[in-house]
Formats: sequence, structure tokens, C-alpha cells
Amino acid sequence: MTKVTAAITAVGGYVPDFVLSNTELEKMVPTTAGWIESRTGIKERRILKGEGLGTSDMCVKAIEELLKKRGITALDIDLIIVGTVTPDLVFPSTSNIVCDKVGATNAWGYDVAAACSGFLFALTSGAQFIETGKYKKVIVVGADKMSSIIDYSDRSTCIIFGDGAGAVLLEPNTEGLGIIDSLLHVDGAGRQYLHQKAGGSVKPPTHATVDAKEHYVYQEGQAVFKAAVVGMAEVSAKIMEKNGLSSEDVAWLVPHQANKRIIDATSHRMGLAPEKVMINIQKYGNTTAGTLPLCLWDYEKQLKKGDNLILSTFGAGFTWGAIYLKWAY
Repeated sequence: MTKVTAAITAVGGYVPDFVLSNTELEKMVPTTAGWIESRTGIKERRILKGEGLGTSDMCVKAIEELLKKRGITALDIDLIIVGTVTPDLVFPSTSNIVCDKVGATNAWGYDVAAACSGFLFALTSGAQFIETGKYKKVIVVGADKMSSIIDYSDRSTCIIFGDGAGAVLLEPNTEGLGIIDSLLHVDGAGRQYLHQKAGGSVKPPTHATVDAKEHYVYQEGQAVFKAAVVGMAEVSAKIMEKNGLSSEDVAWLVPHQANKRIIDATSHRMGLAPEKVMINIQKYGNTTAGTLPLCLWDYEKQLKKGDNLILSTFGAGFTWGAIYLKWAY
């Protein structure tokens, strides 16, 4: 029996029009544009503006582009999985809302909350439905409106994050293309270094939690940086070793866009030349679950059928992992 793999057959993306530059941030917090760029690699980030607009609206834009590229309609979709930590509402899921807004009335869906690893975890999950033969068309979205949970008086976080969404379509493949392998990890002990203090069932919203700014991202930068460097680099090297890949075999590293220094450490550990590394952090900052699909969106025209890609990420929780896939078109 021919093995069925889940292959990416289309990519869509969306970033808001409003650009928040490092120069603008100089006016908001005690920092300089040069310092931000030298420490993170970020020059600007996009912010979703407009009353009543949320993560689902960015998801819809990305999905609509994807459907147009593939020449199908929302009615053809079986399942939509959304990786996000900035859902429109606590419930229902953002996927539920997206299915309605995009007109995917034959689909069902759910959200995956794994912070910056959300898209990677969702992609692995979505692939199972294709590989088992359960479904033929699964959309996986990574999207976050990080501006909704960022304190723009906190220099340690406001310089890093931006808003955006990317989506991929998964379909069955029998040519040996698509998702070949994945390595996924979590370590809940890392939550102390990067989390949102209030808003969940342990500490529900109150006037006191709002006044204390406990609904924004809290991060201990150095601890997260050290863990991310080790986590992303090691899991990327390990998935190459597991699948017998050398640096020459890998066409592209698709790394989470959290910090240019973390990306450099990962590519160095893998033995990859800089021209094999997808980077758009300078334009969008860290869009959390959106970074990996937005990289694929930006670099789509440079990809060739059969290219070996390593997708790698690290996020709050801690969550981290890597996927090895062969590009299918």
C-alpha cells in the first residue's frame, strides 16, 4: 500500500498595514532604534488597528489568499486548525469563528495554544488527519494579535512583538513529499519565565489584575533567550541526524522569528550557510504563531519541488520542536 503523507499545497499570509518602527518606539520607551535592531534584528513590526478587529480577521485574509491560489472554495475545506494565544474570545474557539467568517460550512476546527510553537504543533496535528485518510483538505493557520496583550510601556516586550497571520493547505501526497518527521517538546517548568499572569482560571480578571497590568505578556528575557538558543538549535540538529540529513541536503531552515541571534545560533548548529535561512524578522518582528507560515509566504517563490525544509521553533511554556518536510510544488 502506498504511504500517504500530508503535503503543503498552498500558502497564504496577511500582515496589517500599520507599521510600528523602531524610531516610533524610541518615543514610547527608553531605547534607541539602533539598540533594538542590534539586539533583536527587528526594524519594524505590523500592528492591527481598527475597532472590533481580532485574530480571526487576519486568519480570514490569509485563508482567502490561500483558497484563491489553490483554485478552491471554503466549501472544499474539511478542517481548520488555528494556532494562537490571542483568540478573539475565551470561547468559542477562534477556529470556530474563522470557519463562519470564511464560509467553511462543511468544516470543523479547533485552536492550539502553544505560544510561538502553535503553528508547528497545529501542523503536526493537522497532518495526522491527512495521513490516516480521514480528510483531504486541512487548513492550518498560525496567527496572533500580540499588540492586544503587550504593554507598550514595557521595553522588554514591546520592541519584540507584532501582529500577523499565515496559513497553509495540507493535502494527501503519494510521491514521498510533504511532512516526513517531527520532534515536539514541552517543559511546563519554563512557564515562570514567559507567561500572562492573569486572565485564566487560576487568577480571573479583576480590577486589581487590570490595574497591576497582569494581562500583558510577562517575560524574563535572559532565561528565555538561553533556553531558546539551546532548544531550537538542538532539536533542529537532532531531526537532521534522525533522518540522515547533512547540511548540504537541507535547502532551507524555516526558523521562528523571535531574535536574530537565536536564528543564527540554530543555523550555525545545523551547519547551514546564511543564504539557506528564511528571515523576515526585520519586517514583522515576532508574530508568535504567525512567524513560520509568514516565512513560507514570503519565500514561496524561491521554493522548489522536493526541497528539504526544517521548520524549527521555541515558545512560552516552554514549547519547542522541529518538522522535516519536503516541499511539494
